[in-house]
Amino acid sequence: MERRSFMATALGAARALGANDRIRGGIIGAGGRGKYLTAQFKEIGVEMAAVCDIYEANLQGGLKVASTGAKPYDNYKRMLEDKSLDVVVVATPDHWHAQMTIDAVEAGKDVYVEKPLAHKIEDGFRMIEAVRRTKRVVQVGTQRRSSELFQEEKKIIDSGALGDVRLVNSWWLNNTGDIATKPLAGKLDWKQWLGSAPPRDLDPKVFFNWYWFWDFSGGLLVGQAAHIMDCINWFMNSKYPVAVTATGGRVNIKGGVEVPETATIAVEYPENYLAIFTLGYKSMRYSMFNDQMKQFHGSKARFDVGRESYALYPQSNEMEMKPSMEKKLPGSFDSAARSHIRNFLECVKSRRDPNAPVEVGQYTNVVMCMAMESLRKGRRITWNGATRNMEG
Repeated sequence: MERRSFMATALGAARALGANDRIRGGIIGAGGRGKYLTAQFKEIGVEMAAVCDIYEANLQGGLKVASTGAKPYDNYKRMLEDKSLDVVVVATPDHWHAQMTIDAVEAGKDVYVEKPLAHKIEDGFRMIEAVRRTKRVVQVGTQRRSSELFQEEKKIIDSGALGDVRLVNSWWLNNTGDIATKPLAGKLDWKQWLGSAPPRDLDPKVFFNWYWFWDFSGGLLVGQAAHIMDCINWFMNSKYPVAVTATGGRVNIKGGVEVPETATIAVEYPENYLAIFTLGYKSMRYSMFNDQMKQFHGSKARFDVGRESYALYPQSNEMEMKPSMEKKLPGSFDSAARSHIRNFLECVKSRRDPNAPVEVGQYTNVVMCMAMESLRKGRRITWNGATRNMEG
């Protein structure tokens, strides 16, 4: 279907929702994360009435998780024509996030889109323009912004207890196995899956391990840093960077992938601080409680922020530093995604901006795209705010 006729069909799809109206939703991309989000939306009370995937096995798996009677689609534009759908969840590979979100808001849908916001800087700005023009609600899936623990930590940062912060160290350590090697289990629309990516022959290795190929993603370097850098941006009240420098080791994942699993990003901010993120996914295995950290090094105190904990260490000359404030909540992070979804659904009804609107998603997306560029070119990349382009 030509884009013009699709848009004409889609316009007017939104319906006004009252406080007690049940929301109907659809999922685009029913892989592992897509099925997880489908279950979470359904548990909270959304009728997950449509499932779209271009891989038959994922489509059938998504239908099993969705609401009874959910309609299957193998083309997301057909799904967007359903005027009874209020919200759409985009959980596809990164390179599809932008166009699917833009088409969904043009069709009158509100959107929950997984992070990162996009795979290219210009696509993020296209998303912002479309969302604001259509007046739709879009939530980026950086769920820390809706976590009660992280909101508490934000207040501590804002209190001034740390003094001046000029350095933030952060890391995410764990161990990824080698690539998935398995045959396709059913029909796959390979051309549709490739979308805007360069043409290539059908390859199950690429399909099942798309995370580790530059055409589709920036690997766990982007996947994990998107969460961490978004949190740093939020806590430090930052927007776009001054410059980004990234360096990585050789790829240690067996199977011929492209993106390294061990790398470091250094981000220079106009607020005069440096943020460092290190990904180490050939380290030992960690529990969720211990696998990541953000350390805000202030002139008065250091603030350690884990996934499910925090500790504030005032300046001390003692050999053993003791926190003046500390909280440990093992297992609490599981609720963050549900809180983020609830915030999105509340905004669908109130029409307010959610906790992670497209603009904050773009702040992080710019950093991630600059990091990929720096890693591949081997040099420092700067941000030109006037032209909205990276240089270097």
